Amino acid sequence: MTTDTGFYSIIDYTVDGPATQRELVTAFAEIQQRWVRFYPGYRSARFHISTDGTRVYNIVHWASEADYRNFVATSDTEGRMAAIREALNGLSGKAEPRMSGNPTYVVDREVGPGPQQTDA
Repeated sequence: MTTDTGFYSIIDYTVDGPATQRELVTAFAEIQQRWVRFYPGYRSARFHISTDGTRVYNIVHWASEADYRNFVATSDTEGRMAAIREALNGLSGKAEPRMSGNPTYVVDREVGPGPQQTDA
């Protein structure tokens, strides 16, 4: 079903409660605005918070892997990482990254609405 050819970076944090979730989303949204969103191919950053108050996912959507790689190669990574460290240190609670390796993804399959499939 999908025609999405985008490229995604999924950033995952555990947090110690709903207040920290809100603080982390606010801080990371500001980082997107100050350090990321003006790069060619940037589409959006969507922040998902778990209903139990323990997780935050930041899904950054790029038009293509090439756009993401250009961002990595040409952006001020040192400045952005310093801003992330400062944001984490400024939280009233605790947030820990859960990513391992390179947290980048492409869409493989999407199932949309439709009639129930039967085994007939």
